[in-house]
Amino acid sequence: MTDAPLLLTPGPLTTTDSVKRAMLRDWGSRDPEFEALTAQVRAELLAIANAGDAYTAVPLQGSGTFAVEAMIATLVAPDDGLLVVANGAYGRRIAEICARMGLKHDVLDLPDRAPVPPARVAEALAEGRHRFVAVIHCETTSGVLNPLAEIAEVCRAAGAKMLVDAMSSFGALPCDAAETGFAALAASSNKCLQGVPGAAFVICDKSLLLRDDHRSPSLVLDLAAQDRQFSADGQWRFTPPTHVIAALAQALDELRAEGGTSARLARYTENCTQLIKGMTALGFQSVLDPATQAPIIVSFSEPAEDWFDFQQFYDRLKAEGFAIYAGKMRDRATFRVGVIGDVTPSDIAAFLDAAGRVTRAMTERH
Repeated sequence: MTDAPLLLTPGPLTTTDSVKRAMLRDWGSRDPEFEALTAQVRAELLAIANAGDAYTAVPLQGSGTFAVEAMIATLVAPDDGLLVVANGAYGRRIAEICARMGLKHDVLDLPDRAPVPPARVAEALAEGRHRFVAVIHCETTSGVLNPLAEIAEVCRAAGAKMLVDAMSSFGALPCDAAETGFAALAASSNKCLQGVPGAAFVICDKSLLLRDDHRSPSLVLDLAAQDRQFSADGQWRFTPPTHVIAALAQALDELRAEGGTSARLARYTENCTQLIKGMTALGFQSVLDPATQAPIIVSFSEPAEDWFDFQQFYDRLKAEGFAIYAGKMRDRATFRVGVIGDVTPSDIAAFLDAAGRVTRAMTERH
C-alpha cells in the first residue's frame, strides 16, 4: 500500500493493508455503530486476557504510557505504597510517574540484562509497606521476558496487588488474568495486537474502581469515571480516536483469523530465532541469554570496531527498506531489531540479506 520501510521496531509497527483501509471511514463518536464497535473491542480485549466478569476493559486516548499513568493514578492512593520493579527504562518510567504524582513508592532497581528474580520481589515486600507492585512483562529496553506468573505468586503471598505493564506482550505472550490474578494490566493497540498508535487500554479488577477513599487526581486519565460512562451509555467521555479503534477492531479480527495469540506467538518466535541466527552469522552478538529472550525485540551489542557507526548503519538499512531501533540499555551500546507486526520469516530473511550487504559495505570502507 506504501513504499514505507518495514518497521522492525517494538511499535509503532508495520500493519496489514486491511488494517490501514479500516481507517478510511469516518465515524461519528456518538453514533450507535461506533458505540457497538467500542463494546466489541472491549469484550475482545477481555477475552484475550482470559478475564472474567470481575474485570472490565477501559480504553482511552493516547499512547501506552497514558494507560500506565491512568492505571496508577486511578488505582493507587498517595499513601498506599507502590513497589516499582524496574529492570529497564520502562520500569524506571513508572517510577518517574509515581514521583511526579507524589505517590509513596520504592524502586527495586535491577540490571537491564536479566529477568526479575521473584525472590528479590519477595524480599522487598517482606516489610509489608506496599499495597501494590508494578512490573513490566516484556521489558523492551533489552527484550527480556520477566516471569509474570512467579511474580504474581509472590504478590499473592504478600497480600499485594499486581499492576502489569504488558505493552509489548499483550496479544502474543500469555497475560492470563485467571492464572495471575493481576489487579490491572495496561497495553496499547500498536504492538502485538498489530493495530495503529493512538489508543491504549487498561484491563482492571472492577472492585478497585469502586474505592471510596481515593479518586484519580487526573480528569482525563480517570479510568473509574470512564468505566462508569461506558456502563451508563456506551460513550467515551472525550473525543475518541475513532479511526484507531476501527483499525484495532480489524486487527483483532485478523488476530483471530491467524489462529489467536498462540499462533501469533509461534510466528514471532520463528522470526526471532531466524533473526538471532542470521545476525550471529554476520558477526553481531545478541545481549540476552536465549532462555530469557522474548520474541518481541532483540538487543544486539554495537561492534566496538571503528567501522561501525549506528546512524550510518540505520540510514543504510532504511535505504534498503528496513527501519530498526536504537538501544536503551544503561551498561552498553546496543541497537534493537523487532520481530513483531505484519512481519514473516521471509521478511526477516530479506532483512538479513540487507544487513549483510550493509555490513560488508561498511567494513570494506575501513
